[in-house]
Formats: sequence, C-alpha cells, structure tokens
Amino acid sequence: MKQLLIKLFYRKLITRELKSQEKNQSIMNKDISRRGFIGTSAAAAAAITIVPGSVMGKTFGHTAPSDKLNIAGIGIGGMGRRNLANMKTENIVALCDVDWHYADKTFKDYPSAKRFKDWRIMFDEFGKSIDAIIVATPDHSHAGITAHAITLGKHCYTQKPLTHSVYESRLLTQLAKKYKVATQMGNQGNSFDWCRQIAEWIQSGIIGEVTEVQCWTDRPIWPQGLSEPKGTPQCPETLDWDLWIGSAKKRPYNQAYTPWNWRGFWDFGTGALGDMACHIMDPLYWALDLKYPTSVIGSSTLSNLYSPPTAQIVTYTFPARKPKGKVKMPEVKVYWYDGGLMPPRPAELKDGEMMGDENGGIIFIGSKGKIMTGCYGSAATLLPKSAMLDFKQPTPSIPRIKGGNGDIWNTNAHEQDWIRACKETPENRLEASSNFGFSGPFNEMVVMGVLATRLAGLQGLHRELLWDGENMRFTNISPTDKIKIVTKDEYAVVDGDPHFDRRFADFNALEMANEWIKHTYQNGFSLPDMPQ
Repeated sequence: MKQLLIKLFYRKLITRELKSQEKNQSIMNKDISRRGFIGTSAAAAAAITIVPGSVMGKTFGHTAPSDKLNIAGIGIGGMGRRNLANMKTENIVALCDVDWHYADKTFKDYPSAKRFKDWRIMFDEFGKSIDAIIVATPDHSHAGITAHAITLGKHCYTQKPLTHSVYESRLLTQLAKKYKVATQMGNQGNSFDWCRQIAEWIQSGIIGEVTEVQCWTDRPIWPQGLSEPKGTPQCPETLDWDLWIGSAKKRPYNQAYTPWNWRGFWDFGTGALGDMACHIMDPLYWALDLKYPTSVIGSSTLSNLYSPPTAQIVTYTFPARKPKGKVKMPEVKVYWYDGGLMPPRPAELKDGEMMGDENGGIIFIGSKGKIMTGCYGSAATLLPKSAMLDFKQPTPSIPRIKGGNGDIWNTNAHEQDWIRACKETPENRLEASSNFGFSGPFNEMVVMGVLATRLAGLQGLHRELLWDGENMRFTNISPTDKIKIVTKDEYAVVDGDPHFDRRFADFNALEMANEWIKHTYQNGFSLPDMPQ
C-alpha cells in the first residue's frame, strides 16, 4: 500500500511537471524538439531517461533509478576512458570509437553499452536514449561532434582544446547559448581550488596591477617538427580510417598519426600550445578577466606544412579591462614558452629552487610583487617565497567545487560538477565553471595563438599580427602577402659530405589565415550554421 501511494504521488508530480514543460516548450525553438534530456516532456515520460530530481521525489529523500544521466562516450580509448570512469555515477549507455582495438578496454568496462563506430549513426539510431555525451577524439573532430550533439539538445563534455579552430570555438559558444545545454571543456584544473585562489589573490590587489605574465610547459612529449609520413602500410582491420580522418583532407593511413601522436600534426592536433595552454593559461585567463587579445607574435624552431615546431614562444597582448575586485586591469602581455624553452629566471628564486613544477608553471608580474605557480595553477606562492611566512590569505569569495582539492589525477570533481549542471533546468542552472561561455572565448585565444608561428614564424610575415577578436580576423594581412612554408626537409651524409634537401612553397598568407581560422570541412562532414 505504501509503495502504491508513493507511485501515485510521483505520477501526480510528473503530470504537473509535464504540463509546465509543455507550456515552456511552446516558446522554444522548433529545432530542439528532438531533445532527450532533463527538463523536456520526453525525458519525463520515458522510463529509461531522466526527469528533474524534484519530480522524482529527491527533495523528499528519494533517489529514483531514473535520476541518472544516460551518457554516451565518443573517443574512448585514451582520456575518454578516464572521463567515463569519473562519470560512473550515471548510466553509460553507448560507446563510439573508430578504433575498436584501442577502445577494447573501455568496451569491457561497460559491457552493456551499445557500440558504434560512427557518431552520426549513433545519434540517428540511439540518440533519443542519450542525454549527454563526452567527446575525447583527436582535436580536429571535437567541434563537429559537439556542435551536432548540441543541436539535438545533448549536454556536452568536450576535451581540451575545445576545438581545432577559432571559428569552431565561437560556434560552440553560440550553440550552447541557443540550446541551453550544460557544457564543460575538459580542463580539469578549472574545477580545482587553485584557480579560484589565484583569482582571489590577484583581484585582492596583493601584487598590484598585473602587466606581464610568463607561462611555460615541458610539452611536447610526443614527436613534433615531423615530415609528411611516407609509405602506405596496411590499415588495421579494427580501425575505420575514413571515419578517423573525418572532416580533414584525405590521405593514406599511417601509424605515425594514431593513436596519440596526432597531436604532432597540424591537420589533427594543435601542438604543445593547444594541448597544454588550456590547463596552464586557465588561471591567468580567469584571474585577469581576459577575453580577446589585440595582437600576437610567434617565434619558433623550424616548422613545416605538416607538423608544429619542436619549441616556440608566443606573445599575446591584451587590452585594458574594467577593474576587477580591488585592482585595476591594465594592458597585459602574456608570454608562452614550450619545448623546453623557459622564461627568464626570477631574481627572487634561490639557487636550486625550481620554477613552477616539472610540467610547467606561471609567473604573474605585478606593480607590487610576483606570484609563481606550478601547472594548473598549483602550489601558488609569492616571490620571494619568504613573503609567504607572514602572508594572510584573502577571505575566499569564489565558491569551491566539491572534490576540487588534493590529487588532480584522483578526483572526479570536474566531471561531476558538469553532471550536476546537466541535472538542473536551464532557468535554475548554475553553470559548470568551464562551460562554453567561458571556455569558448578562452579556446579562441589559445588556437589563435597557434597560428602565430604558422603565419609569423621563421619564413612568415615578419610582423606582429593584429587581431580583431569580435570578427575573428587578422587586420594587417593584405590579399597579396605571401608566406613560405617548408614542404620537404631531408638530410643525409653521402661519402662523408652532408646533403641538405630543404624545399619551400609559397602560399597566399590571407587565404591560409582564413582557412586556419575557419576550416573547410571535407568528406561529407559539415557544421551547423552559426546562430544569429
């Protein structure tokens, strides 16, 4: 009898919620009618999908089996597996990967999940049973999958870098806003206390007005500066090479590209800057309230048409912003170093003291002092370190994320905070902190910087590139400007004599810049239109 009364009580609440949702649905855009996520009538009605916790009695101490997200993983062989493990509180209902050998361990983790190779087929055949997705494919596939998922009303957790190009980042930002889904870029340090602590220090005026920031990483730890792979080895039967290539230019299979090493090729990855800046530059982007830079310049070791340089320095200039907290935000220059290059060593460090940590770090230079951190903004300290002896921490003012402390590789804080946001209605949602409204513009800045060494490096335009962030374009590249790019670089010793074969090709700089800012999608793949 008690169970019957509970069922009747829930049925009455669901009916009330459905009527409310139907009223709200009538004013929403027609193209989200296929949504299968929390907050729609379809979700409330279907037994295998979720409904708001308050409807199912969660506020009365009851958690129903349906009070879980149905999550699909796309790109599950590497980082995607870790992300899914941190989402085991939910229903992992579908798994999609183009390489079923690489994905086999994850398939075994979730034996009841449906398996797919093509995410488009998964959406067509199983989309109504999916509430949310995680995307951990190579960089060049992030935007296409995520954008189409958003138009279907799916909540999205997409690995860093959010996208491969500036335009794609802008598109995901605008689509997430239009369709009101919960989003998160996979820069897990963003959910840690460190980012918030640094913002509080900076915005409390502890080191005064910040005019310069130095940041660096030990990456790449994969090969870069590579020539175009040669040969046509046989593609493994478990890998669908055409699906792996996706929207990029067709080429024969080569084991040099996958798994993992795709980061070292321009068409698929974004090099060390794209890989690590979303972690290392996150605290400074947040603390200094940055958005679009006004200029960028790059310097690097030799780059070529196919692969990023082994090391580079990129300098961004950001305009003055409105005061934040107790401090003014003047123009600031942000310097990026990778490939073993380091910024000048601060005089305040004692001999033997490490700059940052083994993965990289940040140094903020203000009018009244300096702050140094490790990767992700960890272990922040004033310089000299002796200044910490009588340092009084400012009162925490930025809410912390549950689990956002301790070992960053042993927490599910970032994924679980996104899951929390997914389960809240758009009207009442507290967005996850790296939602696309934040991480979209942030990622635009990162991948725009990736272009600096391509356009203004050794054989480039020999100038500081001026950037119009609102309109996503460089303003000082003319239609007649040319750049030289290495297409072949070989070396051999023959009879004791060195032989060099380095070849260049001329390209129209403006055409290349436009293509790198907004890619041409190939092989039948496309993006949704940019919301107006």
